[in-house]
Amino acid sequence: MSRDQIEQLVAASHEAKKRSYSRYSKFRVGAALLCQDGTVIKGCNVENASYGLTICAERTAIVKAVSEGYKKFVAIAIASDLSGSIITPCGACRQFMVEFGVDWDVYMTQPDMTYRHMKTGDLLPLCFVPDALEEERISHSA
Repeated sequence: MSRDQIEQLVAASHEAKKRSYSRYSKFRVGAALLCQDGTVIKGCNVENASYGLTICAERTAIVKAVSEGYKKFVAIAIASDLSGSIITPCGACRQFMVEFGVDWDVYMTQPDMTYRHMKTGDLLPLCFVPDALEEERISHSA
């Protein structure tokens, strides 16, 4: 990705953050997902009074993309209002991302548009991936 493309994706994640439904935590998060064909899908966190039903911005963007037929991703940028550190994806989001590959880009940002870059697989070492379900298993009788 070019520097300009990265900056546009980071800006889109900050734009997505504005739509966050975070009435309980007041912790706004936005994500911008770059699909292989160049389409950008935005998502935000959506909280729920039953806290366990809250969905993160990263998963919102990926679910939106998949529901529109996209399954190959180049990068995702994530934004929050944290002033002193980058936003990092939670464990569930890391697992959700590696479902679609361990070698695509993650840009974790700060409000000043600075970011840290990592690959999906580096964010979740020794991850459980779809290929694991195809591995040969020992026979087990119940």
